[in-house]
Amino acid sequence: MTMPSHKAAHCIPPHALTRLAREWLAEDTPNFDPAGACVGSQEVEARLLCKTPHSVVAGSPFFTAVFTEVGCTVDWVYQEGEEIGPGAITLTAVVKGPARCLLLGERSALNCLARASGIATRCSQLQAAAAERGWHGEVAGTRKTTPGFRLVEKYAMLVGSVSMHRQDLSGMVMLKDNHVWASGSITQAVREARSVCGFSSKVEVECQSADEGREAAAAGADIVMLDNFQPQELHVAAHVLKEEFPALLIEASGGVTPENLAMYFSPHVDIISLGCITQGCPVVDFSLKVQKPATPQAF
Repeated sequence: MTMPSHKAAHCIPPHALTRLAREWLAEDTPNFDPAGACVGSQEVEARLLCKTPHSVVAGSPFFTAVFTEVGCTVDWVYQEGEEIGPGAITLTAVVKGPARCLLLGERSALNCLARASGIATRCSQLQAAAAERGWHGEVAGTRKTTPGFRLVEKYAMLVGSVSMHRQDLSGMVMLKDNHVWASGSITQAVREARSVCGFSSKVEVECQSADEGREAAAAGADIVMLDNFQPQELHVAAHVLKEEFPALLIEASGGVTPENLAMYFSPHVDIISLGCITQGCPVVDFSLKVQKPATPQAF
């Protein structure tokens, strides 16, 4: 069995792969599999075909984990993070195992691979746009992920070479408008959060103006998110804040799309986050085709 070579794959704990694979399989087959009686347990081979040219392969550790759970093996033709060629249909991997077991894992494995590869492909395109313009900062995802599927989607961001941003509420403090309104002020919110998280976590504050950004930075925020700024307004506000607080990180977010991303590039902006990396992202079209046994020749 070939194993994924992308370095991001080494960040996934083996027990997490096993847990997720078992949950997906249990969801899809909670009791009997009547169709299994039709195919039995004879050994078969199935070919994984990609029908979306120029896609980035992502999710192979999860795909392989699903088939490992049902006693099948996977040999990859394209490795994790590689781009599929221009052909209309491209052989991507070969799966072997008992027919009924292979079909038990088929849909769960394909769903994961299609979703992860779609995210990685979009991320790769966004990162390429940033590199082409020579922008120094980081394109990032958000926490707008599918419930129960965040590990896969955040992992796909890594394969696509963008930042995951914070993985969850515990990973970094982000004080949004509701936090500020509930606590009374930006300064109060930052101080209360810092008293709990201490030195080991960064504090980010969502701001609607340069003045709010200035208050957040003065209160001790590490990152200021300039939220829903028009590009020109963003450039001016980021420049002003960087001049006053050179060590401050500036994030742009809200309203950024693959089509207008380049308008937000600035030497004073360090991070640009996009919810569309996971929300509304197209999937990659994969299918798994069991090969018919060769018919013996008559002599």
